[in-house]
Amino acid sequence: MGLGLAVSAQAQSVDGEVKKVDADAGKVTLKHGEIKNLDMPAMQMSFRVSDPGWLKTLQVGDKVKFTADKVGGQFTITTLEVKK
Repeated sequence: MGLGLAVSAQAQSVDGEVKKVDADAGKVTLKHGEIKNLDMPAMQMSFRVSDPGWLKTLQVGDKVKFTADKVGGQFTITTLEVKK
């Protein structure tokens, strides 16, 4: 299922794995590959999500492909697709 908003041309899809879902905080923790448009190495960290509805369907262990950008000064997932 592909979900998302329009993102900047520099944002590239990144593979990740869901480690924690915190719907109350509107965040998801992902173990992810390098995010070049954010100059971020591969790591595990929490991100805000641009669509809180995504948190209702995500489960720990899901493999995802996503894009992230800095929105309002916070690292935010702007598109998200659960891999099958």
